[in-house]
Amino acid sequence: MTRSSKFTRSLLAAVLVACGATAQAADKVTVQLKWLPQAQFAGYYVAQSKGYYKAEGLDVTIKPGGPDVAPAQVIAGNGADVVVDWMPSALASREAGVPLVNIAQVFNQSGLMLTCKKASGVASPKDFKGKTLGVWYGGNEYPFLNWMTKLGYKTDSDIKILKQGFNVDPLLQNQAACISTMIYNEYWQVVDAGVKESDLITFFYEKEGVATLEDGLYVMEAKLKDPAFVARMGKFLKATLKGWNDAVKNPEEAAKLVVAADASGSATLKVQKRQMENVAKLITNAGTPKVGYLEPAAYERTVKVLLAGGSSPVIKKDPGKAAYTHAVWEAASKK
Repeated sequence: MTRSSKFTRSLLAAVLVACGATAQAADKVTVQLKWLPQAQFAGYYVAQSKGYYKAEGLDVTIKPGGPDVAPAQVIAGNGADVVVDWMPSALASREAGVPLVNIAQVFNQSGLMLTCKKASGVASPKDFKGKTLGVWYGGNEYPFLNWMTKLGYKTDSDIKILKQGFNVDPLLQNQAACISTMIYNEYWQVVDAGVKESDLITFFYEKEGVATLEDGLYVMEAKLKDPAFVARMGKFLKATLKGWNDAVKNPEEAAKLVVAADASGSATLKVQKRQMENVAKLITNAGTPKVGYLEPAAYERTVKVLLAGGSSPVIKKDPGKAAYTHAVWEAASKK
């Protein structure tokens, strides 16, 4: 074989490889998170860092959230293909005209709770009357409002609501008897600030019977009519759940990848590892064939809580089965 023929064959091979790469260009997927980079979203960062998305032929962009970011607004404005949101805000958005559909439920337990200082005189929910309670808004207030209705409290007279920022200052500065916290985040901020756990009392929404589903994945309903979109989301979910299984199994590794993904540099390994260990408690089906599966009974319980809002329910009508689909989860579960 002459040198020229070798060169020609090599050039032809290179062209064929280039053409193949072009023909198999990765499908782009943008996911909008509910909050800033932290272990709450470790599964997405693990899947990204370990090449699980790439292995599925996807080019995934992970967009951090923040106090001024509403996932429903982002996806309604075509700023994302899929968003991470809590079911109360997602269903409220759906009723308001943004037809979100749940395609997977990552957290199958709620991490929301009220954290109170015992010194405030709160020992049980009956002690809330006359107290100032810190509540997150922007869609996060719905479980709280329904809980107060269940307790028989009027939120405009029996208790005082402090619209809480995403910090724990109101409790530390004694501006509120109780504040909203997550088991994996703000509760530990209170402890890290010097308050002893023995001086605190917590009320888990899960234990109080008013818990609603939190971090799930949502897409726009119209997109689900496209088989190619469903297939793409199936690949995205398959890689994502693989990332979550890894994160639950190895919290320290997940924490390191979250810290590496935090462009602000504010995340620390100690805090993120502890957060991941607590997030793992909310994904009780990790490592099983049911991980990411939205249990219809859990969905129905959430809807029931949201409808039971007295004069101001979160949603006025039961959205029924149209608000969720197992099609994407089933596509992700195929071998």
